[in-house]
Amino acid sequence: MTSTTDNLPDRRPDDLPDGPPERAAAAADDSALRRIRFGWYINDWANAAFSATVLTVFLGPYLTTVAKNAADAAGDVHPLGLSVRAGSFFPYTVSFSVLLSVAAMLLTGTVADRTGRHKELMCGFAYVGAVATMGMFLLDGDRYLLGGALLVVANIAYAVSVALSYAYLPGLATPDERDAVSSKGWAYGYAGGGLLLIANLALFQGHDALGLSSGTAVRICLASAGLWWALFTIVPMLRLPSRAGAAPSRIVAVPDRPAPAPDRPAAGSLRELARTLRGMRQYPLTLLYLGAFLCYNDGIQTVVSQASLYGSEELGMDQTTLVAAVLLVQIVAIGGALLLGRIARRYGAKRTVLGSLVGWVATLALGYLMPAHQPVWFFALACMIGLVLGGSQALSRSLFSHLIPAGREAEYFSVYKVSDRGTSWMGPLVFGLAYQITGSYRSAIISLLVFFLIGFVLLLKVPVRRAIEAVGNPVPERL
Repeated sequence: MTSTTDNLPDRRPDDLPDGPPERAAAAADDSALRRIRFGWYINDWANAAFSATVLTVFLGPYLTTVAKNAADAAGDVHPLGLSVRAGSFFPYTVSFSVLLSVAAMLLTGTVADRTGRHKELMCGFAYVGAVATMGMFLLDGDRYLLGGALLVVANIAYAVSVALSYAYLPGLATPDERDAVSSKGWAYGYAGGGLLLIANLALFQGHDALGLSSGTAVRICLASAGLWWALFTIVPMLRLPSRAGAAPSRIVAVPDRPAPAPDRPAAGSLRELARTLRGMRQYPLTLLYLGAFLCYNDGIQTVVSQASLYGSEELGMDQTTLVAAVLLVQIVAIGGALLLGRIARRYGAKRTVLGSLVGWVATLALGYLMPAHQPVWFFALACMIGLVLGGSQALSRSLFSHLIPAGREAEYFSVYKVSDRGTSWMGPLVFGLAYQITGSYRSAIISLLVFFLIGFVLLLKVPVRRAIEAVGNPVPERL
């Protein structure tokens, strides 16, 4: 986080403008691009705290404990009059929140593309999510319904905010730079999330010395993620342009971007949204890629969001071990994102993502066979997850950015965000149902294999070059 620069490609002598004014303008152009990119990277730094601290580490086990405090003699809670196992309440709530966020993301993405107010909407939802996350400090005793409500609000706000941030990517990098820029954004996210986790791990381990109960320490950790999110969102507020795609002139990622129409009422966005969804059928190859991503990434996100629950309930890991393991994931994922980004330069993003899916299958197999009460094996699993996590997601994002028609970035990324960090719904639903039926988290974790296998097959069938040409975008040299 110490540098605001980015590794911009060197300009060849033939490419440089002839006169001093032109050279000065080119230098200013590159300086502006560095500034905008840094604001975009810090947005990942800010919101990754919610994904790492809340969804991945603390909220799953803690909300499950709170739900068990409210459970009846059969071990069930009854939200909205439904009988649900206390151990399934968290994954069901995540799934429910994402179902609601689908409509919110699609509608907001349409409004953003029509009005050109991507930054205002992105930061507004970020602060709604941050406030809801800070409200989790009030989650104690048997207040599982409060915890569920705050999770729904925060996760919807998180999903919308991140979807809008993704819309900036085509304007931040040329086609050949996009894998590297996307990977660097993910690396910033894991670094930010990891730094806060270090502080939270120290707090949790020293809670006795501080005179705090373990529950109070967890609630402080949850609230700290909201505070972190709110504080660092100030940077993208100051550095990003209001409209996604309004990047310096040297970026020619998408030709002929339509200008926004701020004078047109946003109330018409529902009709525009319907037209957008119908219009997606004009690009069947984009839809095929989207189907592949939604499938395999639902598996990825379910592994991430349920890993702490699996570790605590099935493998008998204590809270300190869980936090340390997730911190290890964050650290390894920084290098994994950058490493897979470099591999993609040589072998192409599609091949690299396919290879990472093979790695995910091996990771699930290890998780299923792992002995309980063995932290060393759990840390080995964390390293495997971190190695493939950042790269598979960063490259998937940059690959999809090539398949979007001009001027529809926020809308298309809203559909994409249906399955991304913290916003998957099919996987948690399958995970929760598998546990509901079998009572075993091992059965629940191995049930996720189907998402990776189907996603691999679908991605294998996508002719990426033809898909990019079909939407009228320039094709990068390496795919």
